[in-house]
Amino acid sequence: MSKIAFVGVGRMGANMARHLQLDCGHEVTAVYDVNKEASAVLAAELGACDCTSLAEVTAAADLIFTVVTNDDAMRAIYLGEKDNLLQGAAGKTLINCATLSPAIHREVYEAGKAVGAEVLEGAMASSISQARDGSLFLMIGGDREVFDRHQGILDDLSVNLRYCGEIGRAAEVKALVNMVMNINTAALAEGLGLAEALGLDLEMVCEVFSQTGANSRVLETDSEDMINRDHDCWFSAEHAAKDSGIAADLAAAKGLTLPVNAATKAQYDAMVARGLGGLDKSGIAELTFLGRGSSN
Repeated sequence: MSKIAFVGVGRMGANMARHLQLDCGHEVTAVYDVNKEASAVLAAELGACDCTSLAEVTAAADLIFTVVTNDDAMRAIYLGEKDNLLQGAAGKTLINCATLSPAIHREVYEAGKAVGAEVLEGAMASSISQARDGSLFLMIGGDREVFDRHQGILDDLSVNLRYCGEIGRAAEVKALVNMVMNINTAALAEGLGLAEALGLDLEMVCEVFSQTGANSRVLETDSEDMINRDHDCWFSAEHAAKDSGIAADLAAAKGLTLPVNAATKAQYDAMVARGLGGLDKSGIAELTFLGRGSSN
C-alpha cells in the first residue's frame, strides 16, 4: 500500500486525509501546511510527520495530494526555487485537488514529467462533509494509465469518479461547474431578495421554486441560509469570485463573452471589496435583500 502525504490541510485536505487513514486503512505518513498549527494538529491525530519542508514531504511518501487555494500557491509548492515538491520526485505520483486554472495544471504536469514524476489533477465538486466521508465528486485529468493505476484510492475518496481526459480537462469542467453554480446562487439571491421586498412568504416562494423551472441544487443548499442570514463558510465568496474569473479567462481565450458570468463575478467581487469574502457564497444575499447594507 502506498505511503500518502497531504500538502494543504485546511478543512478539505485534512478531512480527505482523515478519511483515507481512519476509514480506509491507508497510511498517511506526512502532512504540510503554511498554517503550522493546522498541520501539527492533523499530524498528531494521524501519527504522521509534520514536515517543515516540501522536499521532506516528497521523501516521506509515494503518493502526494495537494489542496491549495490558487495558481500562485500551486506554483510555489511545485516550482519554488529553494524548496519544492519536485525535488527527489522521480517515481512519485502527485494529485492536485483544487479549483485552479487549466494552465497551471499543465505547467506542473510538464515540470513533473521533466523529473520523472507523474501528475494528475483531481478537481472536486463537493464540500467538507463529503471530504470526510469519502463521497466527493472527483473529476480527473491526466494520463489514462496513471489514472487507472490509482483508481482504487481515488474511488475511496469519491462517490462518483469521472475521468475527463488529458491534463487540464478536469479543470475546465470544474470551472464550468462552479460558473453555473455561482450564477444559480446569484440568481436565487436576487429572486428571494425581490420576493421579500414584495412582502411574499419566502417559504411559499421556495416551495413554488422547487416545483417549477426556478428549481436548482442551490435552492436546496442555500435558500434557508440566505433567508436566515446564516453564512458560515462551506464555499467562500472569495473562492466563488476566483472560480468565475477562471471561467471568464477560458471564455476570453476562445473569443466568447459570458455576460451573465461577468455580472455574477462582479457581485462576488463586490463582496470581497466589502470585506465579506470569507462568508459562504450564500452571503451574496447580503447584496440583494433590502436593508442588508446593499446599495439599494
